[in-house]
Amino acid sequence: MKLTDNVLRSFRVAKVFRENSDKINCFDFSSNGETVISSSDDDSIVLYDCQEGKPKRTLYSKKYGVDLIRYTHAANTVVYSSNKIDDTIRYLSLHDNKYIRYFPGHNKRVVALSMSPVDDTFISGSLDKTIRLWDLRSPNCQGLMHLQGKPVCSFDPEGLIFAAGVNSEMVKLYDLRSFDKGPFATFKLPYERACEWTGLKFSNDGKLILVSTNGGTLRLLDAFKGAVLHSFGGYNNSKGVILEASFTPDSQFIMIGSEDGKIHVWNAESGMKVALLDGKHTGPITCLQFNPKFMTFASACSNMAFWLPTIDD
Repeated sequence: MKLTDNVLRSFRVAKVFRENSDKINCFDFSSNGETVISSSDDDSIVLYDCQEGKPKRTLYSKKYGVDLIRYTHAANTVVYSSNKIDDTIRYLSLHDNKYIRYFPGHNKRVVALSMSPVDDTFISGSLDKTIRLWDLRSPNCQGLMHLQGKPVCSFDPEGLIFAAGVNSEMVKLYDLRSFDKGPFATFKLPYERACEWTGLKFSNDGKLILVSTNGGTLRLLDAFKGAVLHSFGGYNNSKGVILEASFTPDSQFIMIGSEDGKIHVWNAESGMKVALLDGKHTGPITCLQFNPKFMTFASACSNMAFWLPTIDD
């Protein structure tokens, strides 16, 4: 089944889970699409089975809190950042709920975490104005970049380069093998005083970069030239909430939630809005991602919702 405007417009909430007492700050699908794992401001980690459509288990990180949770490539393991007392990144085995390794180094809150799509490398960005490069097999930082402001960062789909959004006005592209030589490309965007950049993602085909903000605008860039292809607005975000924006797996559409529980979908090529979906969320939709393998997506406030299409196009 192919994603089209009509199929997207037909999506409805199939299941709602009320496992959390506070907002879900992040979730991540496994690469096979069979599970999704969430982190919440209530200090819990909830693992869901996407095929059966039910929560499987809940773990807690009471002391440190939990944010920016990401699956690694090893089965049943995740990395995540703290949102409480400590800025160390933790590598957790879900199998026996034990920490495998700690990654100390940042001295302010970690605000970006991206796992390489191909190996055990990951990058983290922090309010300490640095990006650090790590390997899951070693607690020592493998590389360090000092920047001029708060960073957002992400790997490209091949895992060869990563992009850093700096100070809400520049995107810098680094080659992973020689990032210490500095960026090989820098794109300067018009500075917007009204909002800060909160996220950066590549499309799966590697051709596009999506920059999300804590205002009412998303920007879509050409990943090679840095030109702004489209700016997307018209969704509600008056309180400066961090709302996650995502590509669909085919790189054809862009989605974001809003503070009023609605989901807006645009065509990446034309820039036209193709769908407005009502998730009946009780709070702002802070997290939104399409399943990488199955025709379903998830959205979250303090509740988690699984969506399914209601037509076969």
